[in-house]
Amino acid sequence: MSMQIHSDALLSLLGNKGLITAEADMVPYVTGARYDMGKAAFVARPANTEETSKLLAYCAQHHIHLVPQSGNTGLVSASTPNDTGTQGILSLDRINTIIDLDIDNKSVHVSAGIRLSTLNEALEKESLFFPIDLGADPRIGGMIATNTGGTRCLRYGDVRANTLGLTVVLADENGTVLNLTNTLRKNNTGVDWKQMFIGTSGAFGVVTECVLNIVQKPMQSATAYLIPSSLEAVAPLMRLMEAKLGICLSAFEGMSKNAVSAAYSHVTSLTNPFPGGTVPDYIILAEVSRDWPEREGEQPLPEMLEAVLAEIWEDKNEPLADALIGRPEEMWALRHAISEGVKSMGKLIAFDVSFRRANAMRFTRFMETALPTIFSGVTMCNFGHVGDGGLHFNLVLAKDDPRANDVAFERELRTWVFDIVVNKFAGSYSAEHAIGPKNQYFYDLYTSENLKAMARSFKSITSPASLGTVNFG
Repeated sequence: MSMQIHSDALLSLLGNKGLITAEADMVPYVTGARYDMGKAAFVARPANTEETSKLLAYCAQHHIHLVPQSGNTGLVSASTPNDTGTQGILSLDRINTIIDLDIDNKSVHVSAGIRLSTLNEALEKESLFFPIDLGADPRIGGMIATNTGGTRCLRYGDVRANTLGLTVVLADENGTVLNLTNTLRKNNTGVDWKQMFIGTSGAFGVVTECVLNIVQKPMQSATAYLIPSSLEAVAPLMRLMEAKLGICLSAFEGMSKNAVSAAYSHVTSLTNPFPGGTVPDYIILAEVSRDWPEREGEQPLPEMLEAVLAEIWEDKNEPLADALIGRPEEMWALRHAISEGVKSMGKLIAFDVSFRRANAMRFTRFMETALPTIFSGVTMCNFGHVGDGGLHFNLVLAKDDPRANDVAFERELRTWVFDIVVNKFAGSYSAEHAIGPKNQYFYDLYTSENLKAMARSFKSITSPASLGTVNFG
């Protein structure tokens, strides 16, 4: 059957707003967030779960491969079609409503295509928010598919910990709809099936609705740049901060000198508070917060943070070399500018890895020595969520480096780094970016055969048709 006939059929299912076939109009959908460019046969934009079901059923019946796409902000090519032009894109961008807000239950039921910023703008009226803080502005469905964590995972946990229920459409000939929209926090009446669809890149089914846990938005906050005496001092410093601040410690973000310098060079409006403008070798952005307004007689957070740092500083054996307390918006502006700053330096080869918390700095120290001896001319610009063991381990090649567009070189570099992450430091090669084509080789390499068989079996039951860009078999 010709694609024109398929297009006519899909148009009848989805309407004029629900289907894009013009090549020029498909450009935003086939262009990934980082270096990715594919080609699509069409872009399907269903308006709700029912239309998504009809679309998946039709494509399953006619053996059309669909690539689910949420905000298209991912960094592992999971939402980008290949270059054959035979795959269709299933975009969630029209499935974008707030279905129900239950303030008493501290939960919100939303369509999976709603933007994180849109959701939080609506929740702000009730002094609530969905506590996954990211530099990008993804759609909720993509956050479910990748189980994102973000900068405040230390306090609030990841997406998995904040998801109560889902509605999932399966890629089978019936377009089966699974109603898993549980609003309960305690429900041990059987298998918690929603967990099978979180963090699995959309390969087992397409999430169209989500029930999310929401929390009180912090009403007070204070931040500081902490300068550890060494990389080895970061873990002891973190333990001290947690012991002295408890649940008030909401973020503990690490930033290397190269990463911070790149941000300052790229975003000239940033304020450099370091003496003489000299960036320290490593910086921790620590945040403390409270969910209520400041009360009479209560020690203000900046004073509490200053007092805690003074306690740590007084003991010269403790791991703090220096500290600067500053305005939260300015300090977070630096943290959020790092990604674009690093990207502006040249060809970025990004790694999203995680470790047991103390191993994050041991890995960093090892790489400082090992990387230049094996791969000269590659610059480390690492930063990330030290509080939960996650690192954005970014490597940059100069723009005129002949290796910048060498696919074989990038594969060699990635293989070397991931071997050290997994085999030497018992870490994960994908902390929160999921799998996707960028990580498929490493999934195949590091996943045991029995787990691959289990994944293959589950997909054959849930979504036997061609769905997504990941092969879990």
